Amino acid sequence: MTPLSASLPVFQPGTVWLVGAGPGDPGLLTLHAMNALEQADVLVYDALVGEAVLDLAKPGCERIYAGKRGGRPSPVQADISQRLVRLAKDGRRVLRLKGGDPFVFGRGGEEALALVAAGVPFRIVPGISAGIGGLAYAGIPVTHRDTNSAVTFLTGHGVGGEVPDGIDWAAVAKGSPVIVLYMALKHLAAIAAALMEQGRRPGEPVAIISQATLPSQTVLETSLGRCAEEASARGIEPPCMVVVGEVVRLRQGLDWQGAAEGRVLHDDPLGLRRGRDSA
Repeated sequence: MTPLSASLPVFQPGTVWLVGAGPGDPGLLTLHAMNALEQADVLVYDALVGEAVLDLAKPGCERIYAGKRGGRPSPVQADISQRLVRLAKDGRRVLRLKGGDPFVFGRGGEEALALVAAGVPFRIVPGISAGIGGLAYAGIPVTHRDTNSAVTFLTGHGVGGEVPDGIDWAAVAKGSPVIVLYMALKHLAAIAAALMEQGRRPGEPVAIISQATLPSQTVLETSLGRCAEEASARGIEPPCMVVVGEVVRLRQGLDWQGAAEGRVLHDDPLGLRRGRDSA
């Protein structure tokens, strides 16, 4: 046992750990997530948690699938929460493993409150959200001082599968230079139309990252006015992240995975040097 592993918390029987598994690449798991996988008796996992992560669980750990995918039969959230309660009250070490971060569009708050109501001790282990880590693997920073000092994270998928009705699209369009959308592919045409109706340019850069951080990752660079049409034409499938804003142009200089495969990067992707030279 290393000094570091000796300092990590013990997973007590009868408790639940709500753990973020990150956006897909097992290398992005935190030490606390690995510690949980090595101790858990039962693993309750989501659809976005891949086999490479699940295989890190200790031998004999029971696996229970509790994934939700749009348009397909899925477990009811209340049933998932109550199952966590029952497993913990049976004296098991229960690892609830979620893609990304459990508190970023992961319904981890709902599950934690159900544990509180049932008197079940729990721990929250944050994970790298796809809205940050997935974009980084595509070479797109969520902030850059030459483009934006604010970013908005939105879900493009409501509880019933529709476009969320609680979003003030006018405020988002006018107030957020960069918009990062989760679960937005199904309603991308409607979302793009809402943003353009509120003043966003049809030519504004958009990137769609599919299978972010995985070997199968693909990135479509497009525009707000054409993103839905081009995503359909390319056969892009979820899970996807969509980012709208000038930061997408930075991929021309920051696509580190593309550079490893021979892509020539540009050191002035925003054209700032040209702007200064012509001033």
